[in-house]
Amino acid sequence: MAAIATVLVASACSSSSSSDSGSKSSEVLSKDGKGKKITVWLMDDAQKQWNDVVEAAKTQFKAETGADVEIQWQTWSNYTTKLDTAMLSDNAPDAIEIGNTQAAKYIDAESFVDLTSVKSKFDNSDKWLDSLAASGQSADHSKTYAVPYYAGARVMIYRKDLFEAAGVAQAPTTLAELKDALAKVKAANAGTANFSALYLPGKNWYTAVSFGAGSFGVDNVIAKKDGENWTSTLSDAKFVEGISTWNDLQKQFSVGGTTADETDQDALMAKGNIAAIIGNGWEVGSVIDEKNGNPALKDKLATIALPGAAAGDPTPAFLGGSDLAVPANAKNPGLGATFLQIFTNTAQQTALAKHAIPNAKNLVAAYKQADPANVAAGSAAEGKTWFIPNSPMWSGANETALKNALSAIAAGGDPAAELKKAEADVIKGLNG
Repeated sequence: MAAIATVLVASACSSSSSSDSGSKSSEVLSKDGKGKKITVWLMDDAQKQWNDVVEAAKTQFKAETGADVEIQWQTWSNYTTKLDTAMLSDNAPDAIEIGNTQAAKYIDAESFVDLTSVKSKFDNSDKWLDSLAASGQSADHSKTYAVPYYAGARVMIYRKDLFEAAGVAQAPTTLAELKDALAKVKAANAGTANFSALYLPGKNWYTAVSFGAGSFGVDNVIAKKDGENWTSTLSDAKFVEGISTWNDLQKQFSVGGTTADETDQDALMAKGNIAAIIGNGWEVGSVIDEKNGNPALKDKLATIALPGAAAGDPTPAFLGGSDLAVPANAKNPGLGATFLQIFTNTAQQTALAKHAIPNAKNLVAAYKQADPANVAAGSAAEGKTWFIPNSPMWSGANETALKNALSAIAAGGDPAAELKKAEADVIKGLNG
């Protein structure tokens, strides 16, 4: 990755794009598009679910700039390789969608136009979802290179029928209430083999770290920037406290095993011996899928934000999603930025909210109103959320170190000791 970043920096620095932080707004945003056509890369999720939003943005863009838009639909498979090639070419697209966990690599390599000087010209930029906005910024959060597009948040998906049969009439709102509810559900299903009142497999690090963030706080989760280097927060006493809470829950209520992760949890829940899982809101659809799930559970599932220490203060959720950026070597960077400005304006984001969590807190209400099933994920996104260290050096190796530590903890290891071991690998990776 370091080698790629070095080449990308060289390419970006040779670009003629006027994208430095001192650029004037008129240079970063352009409406001089008569007779021109820009190219935009978007994931085919939009084509399948909110193509009307894309078309509305294209129409408004044409009216305001005179330029046409060619959408080139993409898939996540091998997308990083395709992006690497595009960032090195002299024919990059004028605007792109990027996963929020991918953004730091290209930001560090100076492969995106600096949008800091025009951030205030993007609708609701002062209300962007915290973790999604952070993923498009420099490591010190002083500059903006990518615009939040849409988000997904993890929630607790549970069997209403099993909870009600166990005497739990109301959804839990605190960790104490959750533990009490799970104890009742566990007792009521003691005769079911391999039953999990709450499925928490040992290597589901997204869920475990959420509990860590619940005690430690959402800023600087896992690691923090200290000058030019990163230092770990994994062994902080408050973070360890949160991981210990997760560990207690998985020991008492889960038979997920110490070496499994969340990959198969939807299919396992569909089989009927799991009362609750922690997953993305859309996983409800996977659980009840006609081909691979159990459609009979359709009216038996509900979602809530994962309860926290106090009512109204849920456990922080990892916020995934997509950002939008303008490649530094795009032929029409100013038009590309203007298209993103229009594509993420209030009107388009409100329309998108029928399908996904929009990019700003003040628009999440539209998402929750679109479907009662959206309320939990929307509330999670509005609340405290966390994100991985915003470093180009974050990689699968860091995730593996965390997974291995959590697996060891789930198998009986001391949380403080195992996290201390993991932080050496995580920091070594982050600091190259």
